[in-house]
Amino acid sequence: QVHLVESGGGLVQPGGSLRLSCVASGSINTIRVMGWYRRPPGKQRELVATITEPDKILYATSVKGRFTLSRDDAKNTVYLQMNRLSPEDTAVYSCYAWSSVPGNESDWWGQGTQVTVSS
Repeated sequence: QVHLVESGGGLVQPGGSLRLSCVASGSINTIRVMGWYRRPPGKQRELVATITEPDKILYATSVKGRFTLSRDDAKNTVYLQMNRLSPEDTAVYSCYAWSSVPGNESDWWGQGTQVTVSS
């Protein structure tokens, strides 16, 4: 079992910044991928950024150059620093983890945190 808890969402004006945090607990030694997805209003969930072992980071084209994914292994936490936010970034952001052990692979999701970009 892996448990993910997000924090850091909120309301921000266009051009502003927010930092999301996701703390993992449970069988963290089985996690091979962590990252963030988002679901804009009325749209399907989409990839924002992921980090895989050892430290390969993948960004969606729409956020590249504005968002930065990082992690602190000592705190079992991944961060998403979001800069130059626009209304198009408004969405529910969910932390994601993929765990793998011989014979079992699982997806794990946090509860989601709302990010609203509006003036």
